[in-house]
Amino acid sequence: MKKLSLIAAAAMGALIACNAAPAQGGAKNPAWKGGKREAPNLEQRLERMTTQLKLTDAQKPKVKAVLEETAKKIKELKPEERPAKIKTLREEETKKLKAILTDEQFKKREEMMQRAREKRGPIGEKKARKARA
Repeated sequence: MKKLSLIAAAAMGALIACNAAPAQGGAKNPAWKGGKREAPNLEQRLERMTTQLKLTDAQKPKVKAVLEETAKKIKELKPEERPAKIKTLREEETKKLKAILTDEQFKKREEMMQRAREKRGPIGEKKARKARA
């Protein structure tokens, strides 16, 4: 009987450990919240652009200002307006960044954006897929 209780306790411990493991993995990565991946914040976007596009010290504050402006405009949108207007805001952001970045940097940014689009699919496509399912 004592042996059976020990086995049952070990089995329960293993089940609890297995169930807790996915939650811990998400907690370690600040981009994951509630099982969903959050979009990178302004500082993360700027850091990624700085390293991948090799922004100069003169470009960093200009790029940051453009990103802040876009983020502010998006935040001001009502939730029901976002799907319709976010694409326009991103296009405006792209035009402003093109004026700041070199041709090589802009080309690399476009390649990065294309890879991201391929990975996640077009904006709004996720909701359409859910509606069809």
